[in-house]
Amino acid sequence: MRVSALLLLAILMPGVAVAQTCTDSLAALFERVSPTVVSIQVTKINKAKPQRRFETVVGSGVVIERDGQVLTNAHVVDGAASLSVTLDSGSRASARLVGMDTVTDLALLRIESSSPIPAARLGDSGALRVGDEVVAIGNPIGLEQTMTRGIVSGLNRLLPGLAEQPMIQTDAPINPGNSGGPLVDRCGAVVGINTFISEEANSIGFALPINAAKAVLRELRETGRVVRPWLGLQGREVDGQLSSILKLPLAPGYLVEVVYDGSPADRAGLRGGNLSIVVQGEEYLVGGDVLTTILLH
Repeated sequence: MRVSALLLLAILMPGVAVAQTCTDSLAALFERVSPTVVSIQVTKINKAKPQRRFETVVGSGVVIERDGQVLTNAHVVDGAASLSVTLDSGSRASARLVGMDTVTDLALLRIESSSPIPAARLGDSGALRVGDEVVAIGNPIGLEQTMTRGIVSGLNRLLPGLAEQPMIQTDAPINPGNSGGPLVDRCGAVVGINTFISEEANSIGFALPINAAKAVLRELRETGRVVRPWLGLQGREVDGQLSSILKLPLAPGYLVEVVYDGSPADRAGLRGGNLSIVVQGEEYLVGGDVLTTILLH
């Protein structure tokens, strides 16, 4: 019996991480994943143009369960008056919105089908590295089942005003109509949900990490929405530079800059300028001339 070098290494040294190798051609990868990708047709009421009451929006989605559960972008289906889905086979099916989360720009649909539908395998976006090869599959500008190729060009991209969730950056072309389709690694696993492109640059697109999608899926399935704790303030962490400016011990901390009226933070008495720091297991809340010590248990 022949044992590969990688398998032998894993057996002899189980504590050593072994990189996964995926040898499928891109054509074979497309043939394997494309049956799980769907085209979504959305009819919306056009409030901006009363003379054209309805408009049709086209996006993409990926089947994640054989019972017809589909992931797509919230902005694709938000405000939908009706939804339908075209499968890889060309057949068309009705769909309903199960749940939506605007923070992650994620929506969960359910296709009404009497038979199982091919489902994609969800990967681990936390294992991605800059330079990893990926492909985007979707329906750009109405062209069904299109694959584009690129690499992960950045990770954990924070985009104020555009996305509230750190995103995967890729140079795999993501065009209008690709929104909601899968970003797939060379092993055929979905590592992201394609979300939007940068209009200010060429070949810069962004995808929601699939691990972020996994984190909200349960709530979307059970309640149709995601509930998050909200303190009602904005601020920043205390680093070495800020600690030096404020003449504070160099310690973990958080500086409150804005407190929203009527928020839980406001009702608790927090104000802009409050500073919470931790020194030797004790939390100090500093605000103006007030210094309160809270023992941490």
